[in-house]
Amino acid sequence: MKDYYKTLGVDKAASKEDIKKAFRKLAHQYHPDKTKNDPAASQKFKEASEAYSVLSDDGKRKQYDTFGSAGPGMGSQGGYGSAGFDPSGFGGFNGAGFDFSGFQQGTNGGVEFDLGDLFGDFFGGGRRQARQERGHDISIDIEISFEESIFGVERDIIVTKSSQCLTCNGSGAEPGSGMDQCTTCNGKGKINETRRSFIGVFTTTRVCPECHGRGQMPRTRCHSCHGAGVLEREQEIIAKIPPGIEDGEMIRLGGMGEAVANGTPGDLYVKVHVRPHAHIRKQGQDLITDLSVKLTQAVLGGAIPLPTLDGDIELSIPEGTNTGDVLRVRGKGVPNERGKRGDLLVRVAVDMPRKLSKAARQALEGLKREGL
Repeated sequence: MKDYYKTLGVDKAASKEDIKKAFRKLAHQYHPDKTKNDPAASQKFKEASEAYSVLSDDGKRKQYDTFGSAGPGMGSQGGYGSAGFDPSGFGGFNGAGFDFSGFQQGTNGGVEFDLGDLFGDFFGGGRRQARQERGHDISIDIEISFEESIFGVERDIIVTKSSQCLTCNGSGAEPGSGMDQCTTCNGKGKINETRRSFIGVFTTTRVCPECHGRGQMPRTRCHSCHGAGVLEREQEIIAKIPPGIEDGEMIRLGGMGEAVANGTPGDLYVKVHVRPHAHIRKQGQDLITDLSVKLTQAVLGGAIPLPTLDGDIELSIPEGTNTGDVLRVRGKGVPNERGKRGDLLVRVAVDMPRKLSKAARQALEGLKREGL
């Protein structure tokens, strides 16, 4: 005699919920789609299905507890084995659900099950809310100057894409005509489809193809978008480029991608290309530039003009400055998110004269005699 309780791994006092959980676990483990139709796994799935078809029905369970699997009616459960159902055919999707057209329904007492509730994520969740449509993401490239990359900038971008219709504001109805309830889904925005399986009847839900989930249909279709609510058009978008952006970085503008009827728009990704500066480069939050000074300026020191991104400043050159020395100008670097700026680092190169006048040579000879 078959021990259905042992097959499912539950005791005789198990509740219906415990029995369902046990069967769901075994179905996930031994389902032919997951085990690639392994004969041993298919057999276990067959036995678990047969046990569940009996123990999930109060009348059959009582009969089984009294007479066992050989008792009256136990040979025609309408379950997995008695119906002549081929496990290898289970799981074949036909769009909204499973194709069980070849299955001979047995006497399972008319008990109905929601297969999405029974198998959960494994079958895609039959009771879940139909997923709202989402538009495609799009991407564009823009070029900005080095200065704009450091301080940030706003750019007006013209993009041709699927956008909300301005005539009907996305409703699809001609202005002033109003909306009527969708007769296909009776205003629910989704339709249910019922299928019969080897363990009963299950229902799947999908977005209404007529109203696209709105639940309403335009009384008169919009002349611009022909009732779609969206259409291809140019749209001006303001892209805010943050300070300190790197060359090649992407900025995501949520909801600025392709629009869809009664759905969520995709996103717009802006790839930023930074034109290099003639003599300034970026290193983290600091800026770096090179400066050539004359020999006398390096020896005697002094102030010389230095171009920066904030305009020209007077840079103080200390006496005895050498090639390779780095002078720091604080607060002239890259701003961070708090507005605090890094520094400007100036690398000094002493410009040695290649030719000397007679007076310059005599002056240097005098310095040489002094040991300089």
